[in-house]
Amino acid sequence: MTQQLRVYVPPHPLIKHWLAVARDAATPSVLFRSAMTELGRWLTYEAAREWLATQDATVQTPLGVAPATLINPEVPMAVVPILRAGLGLLEGAQTLLPLASIYHLGLVRNEQTLQPMCYLNKLPEKFDPETRVLITDPMLATGGSMMATMHELIQRGVDPSLTRIVCVVAAPPALQKLSAAYPGLIIYAATIDEEVNDQGFILPGLGDAGDRIFGT
Repeated sequence: MTQQLRVYVPPHPLIKHWLAVARDAATPSVLFRSAMTELGRWLTYEAAREWLATQDATVQTPLGVAPATLINPEVPMAVVPILRAGLGLLEGAQTLLPLASIYHLGLVRNEQTLQPMCYLNKLPEKFDPETRVLITDPMLATGGSMMATMHELIQRGVDPSLTRIVCVVAAPPALQKLSAAYPGLIIYAATIDEEVNDQGFILPGLGDAGDRIFGT
């Protein structure tokens, strides 16, 4: 059976609400950061549904023994925020994945070529092949940054089928590139917009997420 990139847009009212807040040009930076945190939280919740490794157990209740399902602490988890905007989603993701290791990857886009350039790489030399990896980046526009991130992760032993991408807005150019290169990948987005302009911005999108998160 041929694998195919899967993109989920959860129909959750809280995701829709915080997306609307983030899209609004009148939203101040402090509230925009809150919107990113909440979107990171709820999209990670959705992404974790069939992604986290679990183990069966039993627990002693006050009145007897009950079957239980627990997160397996021996299976490593990692969150990779793509700096700088990916930090906006990190706080929400971390509240749900407190045991995950955080590995920062700093990429900046050349405004002329729209190609990503790496200025910080805190990834380990090698990942355990069972590691569940969650990548956070608010905007999947041209796909350059995410393709570069996936390349770095695959080189270090990450399994694309155990990788999840959490973003706020995705666009066809990025989705097409990722689908061709990593057909088993799964993406969780608050919405999919249809257009990317000549400057590499998604339309209608929500503007420059990094600028709006940090007010600079």
